[in-house]
Amino acid sequence: MSDLPLEPPAQAAASPPVIDPTQPLPPRKTLRAWLAPVVQRNTALALSLLVLDLALFLGLLVTVVVADATLVKALAGLVAGFMIGRLFIIGHDACHQSFTPHRRLNRWIGRIAFLPSLTPYSLWDVGHNVVHHGFTNLKGRDFVWQPLTVDEFARLSPTRRWLERIYRSGWGPGLYYFIEMWWLRMFFPSRRQMPARRGIFIADSLLALCAALVWVAGLAAAAAATGQSALLLVTLGFVLPFVFWNFMIGFVVYVHHTHTAVQWHEDKAEWSASDPFVSTTVHLSFPLRLGGWMHHIMEHTAHHVDMSIPLYRLKAAQGVLERALPGRIIIQRFSWRWYFDTARRCKLYDLGQKKWLDFNGQATGQTHLGRLQPGA
Repeated sequence: MSDLPLEPPAQAAASPPVIDPTQPLPPRKTLRAWLAPVVQRNTALALSLLVLDLALFLGLLVTVVVADATLVKALAGLVAGFMIGRLFIIGHDACHQSFTPHRRLNRWIGRIAFLPSLTPYSLWDVGHNVVHHGFTNLKGRDFVWQPLTVDEFARLSPTRRWLERIYRSGWGPGLYYFIEMWWLRMFFPSRRQMPARRGIFIADSLLALCAALVWVAGLAAAAAATGQSALLLVTLGFVLPFVFWNFMIGFVVYVHHTHTAVQWHEDKAEWSASDPFVSTTVHLSFPLRLGGWMHHIMEHTAHHVDMSIPLYRLKAAQGVLERALPGRIIIQRFSWRWYFDTARRCKLYDLGQKKWLDFNGQATGQTHLGRLQPGA
């Protein structure tokens, strides 16, 4: 939906030279210069997207309350979870200061858009903008879906090994995000997870907690007013959307940076030389314009090259990069077959050989389903 209004004209985008895959990648500064004509923030469009998504989200919660059929209530709850994802992507852009040209407005938009996902804005800012974008796929720094080595896995307790198997089964991305990302690192994190103690961290965590309490209390009050089961409304109007959202974002962050063609590094100099802003990201394409319904968050290479590109310009920016850098960008057509094959292959990682392994330490090889050329 976000790709419908105000797409920048094709002639406005840069027309950089095509760089042969055997040649060195141009500096990141050059890539950003190519994309400069695309980086056009539009406050009116941004606010329209925010209002639309908030209205749809709240309308779906109302549907959970007023619908007669339990199945309709459940479907509304599931779609509300998807809308939490769309709102989160808006908050993600605002946290990058890319959504509108106004820094203070971005901060307010980010906090508002993050409320349905119960995400503390300032803690996400540190974990995502500083750590993940600053050190993407650098082991020991980037904690997002960081793979274990054979020795690290062997040293885990039996319970923790079991949990790691669930996380990387293909069925556990929601559990991974809920425990490893949200619960441990964002919702009142411990000193072990967040040694820095700032007042804004506590304030934003309290804001997320208050949002949850108001949400649940509102559904309970609606149940009392309409003579319905409070347990039913809270389950379908709060728990179900929140569970769906966790699986949605867990899946998204997994496929963004997990692929048999994606490498991890432990040496910072080696990592820097690998051009990680291009080599560690995946552009996952979907049928039925689903990428647009997810605010183009899957045009992920452009986002890592230049975080200032707003979500409503990412499609154009990704196109510029893929035309200029054939064979460099990992482009993957989505299918469940590919997804579960990736989950089967990408369990542990050999940092020296740059190979993905299974849980027995055996190299799993590279799938032939990846590294498609632009337009393939």
